[in-house]
Amino acid sequence: MARRHPPVSMFGVPTDVGAGARGASMGPEALRVAGLGEALSARGVDVVDTGDVLGPRNPWLPPVDGYRHLGEVVAWTQAVFDASAAILASGRLPLMLGGDHSLAVGSIAAVAAHCRRAGRNLRVLWLDAHTDFNTSLITPSGNIHGMPVACLCGIGPEPLLRIGGQVPALVPAQVRQIGIRSVDQDEKRLVKEHGLDIYDMRHIDEVGMRQTMQQVLMGLDETTHLHVSFDVDILDPTIAPGTGTAIPGGVNYREAQLMMEMIADTGLLGSLDVVEVNPALDNRNATAELAVDLVESLFGKSTLMRD
Repeated sequence: MARRHPPVSMFGVPTDVGAGARGASMGPEALRVAGLGEALSARGVDVVDTGDVLGPRNPWLPPVDGYRHLGEVVAWTQAVFDASAAILASGRLPLMLGGDHSLAVGSIAAVAAHCRRAGRNLRVLWLDAHTDFNTSLITPSGNIHGMPVACLCGIGPEPLLRIGGQVPALVPAQVRQIGIRSVDQDEKRLVKEHGLDIYDMRHIDEVGMRQTMQQVLMGLDETTHLHVSFDVDILDPTIAPGTGTAIPGGVNYREAQLMMEMIADTGLLGSLDVVEVNPALDNRNATAELAVDLVESLFGKSTLMRD
């Protein structure tokens, strides 16, 4: 069945400044080499690649006051915010090619500001092995890619919290986290205190992906803007080895396809991050190619013809 999609503007963010392993900076080009733009165009999507945003180099230094590379992360995140906000203002769907997951502070802050102006309800689907709700006081590493959800919910360093102009950018009730299976002990306490809605791998194992996604997508309507933040480490490393924080026991291929197809069925996708693709750890770009396959499903590709 043909489905109309909003026009897409994709942009790369070539940095691993928030991560604990080098290589995600090459993720945008890996996704391009895997044919992301061409795949969406072949589906009839109006897609434009606007190139890469610019930011500082990765100094690869130890943490200062619980944060690694805070100034550099702020610079990159502000660049992401500016790019995403401009794309949304032009009536197009921003597709961010990361880069590490700290960048989602910028992309989601831009979407949240857009939704406030447009009077739309924001729902964020955080597809990840990790809750990314660490703080400087509890982080074992200082890597800011483990903190973006906390920052968006108003817990974090002031320069990151201020991106987007409203603190907090969103509240935990607007977030659904799927595929979680690696959470630090103090982080577990924090996500429970803040009431994050988490569908971990045990939940998926017990009830299946179909029922999980029915719960995740409950309550959406035509006023909803759906933002998907897709960290490829949600996938099991046997099918997606090219990521810096690979955790065994992740979502398998068919579960991932069903997840994406059910999101596509809502017709509400309004913005998208694809992050943490690390070609330095990959096998012949297999992870980027799988990510492209799954993004195609977000834009309506299905194994069956459905009404």
